[in-house]
Amino acid sequence: MALAGSTLTSALAGVRGGATQVQGTINGYGERTGNCNLTAIIPNLTLKMGIETIPPDRLERLTPVAHHVAELVNMALNAQAAYVGTSAFAHKGGIHASAIARKPDAYEHVRPELVGNRTHVVVSELAGRSNLAMKAKELGIELDGPQLSEMVDTLKQLEHEGYHFEVADGSLELLMRHAAGWRQDWFHVEEWEVIVEDARDDERLSTQAIVRGRADGEPFHEIATGNGPVNALDAALRKAIGTRYPELDRIHLTDYKVRVLDTHKGTGAVTRVLLDSSDGVDTWGSIGVSENVIEASWDALVDSLEAGMLPRRAEHSRRPATAAGS
Repeated sequence: MALAGSTLTSALAGVRGGATQVQGTINGYGERTGNCNLTAIIPNLTLKMGIETIPPDRLERLTPVAHHVAELVNMALNAQAAYVGTSAFAHKGGIHASAIARKPDAYEHVRPELVGNRTHVVVSELAGRSNLAMKAKELGIELDGPQLSEMVDTLKQLEHEGYHFEVADGSLELLMRHAAGWRQDWFHVEEWEVIVEDARDDERLSTQAIVRGRADGEPFHEIATGNGPVNALDAALRKAIGTRYPELDRIHLTDYKVRVLDTHKGTGAVTRVLLDSSDGVDTWGSIGVSENVIEASWDALVDSLEAGMLPRRAEHSRRPATAAGS
């Protein structure tokens, strides 16, 4: 007996009732609603019900495969997706984070690494030293006591200014690495400029960006056009440093969000820009906050590229995202 197009609960109930085959798709994608999501079906059958599905050594490919397929179809993977979502094993709050460090099985129903995921510590204005210490350990960053205390104060100040690091893990990681004394020496932009002209002859705006700075000690001065200020700035920076850092080719934007923080100021309000980026395997968020939406976008853009170029993430992205059952 086979089940096709079933929901998760129905599929599991069907297997208990004697079904020997469950048809589905990665992430539940398809032309109809109700497709079984194999990234949830497989670990539920294997880890919860003890039923053989795919070879055990391939179960850890579920998360990278889920992200890879999401990239191929150009659809952001649901962060709350069971087992493979970035929030599936996320923990927030000092007491909670401290407890998870002592007894993870009290909060996590399976070990994240079994499905290729990992414990994710969410840091916000509620963060305490224990929360930050756990996040630093997760990222492989060494922070001593005074540095942790300084980080807590820094985060509270930035949150007060409008930053929101729960959804900007890339920017948070850079901030923590800076607190530990690290500075990237890949590139430094000294000046940037955006020019937008109303070229009514072809009924569209003309946008041009100019970036000046240094990369590997060598000066650069590049100009690029785009369909808007952010696109033009991204193109100009990639043009300036892309030949030196080919890994930029794998980093691309998956989402761009703008939030007005103090609406009573109208067009003069402070804006928060959030970018989601991916290298086809990993995903991360970056943030910028400013009264100038282009400046906020630029800050988030630079963070997204720097976070994507980190050796830890570069090594992770080289892992093959082959099909879980292949």
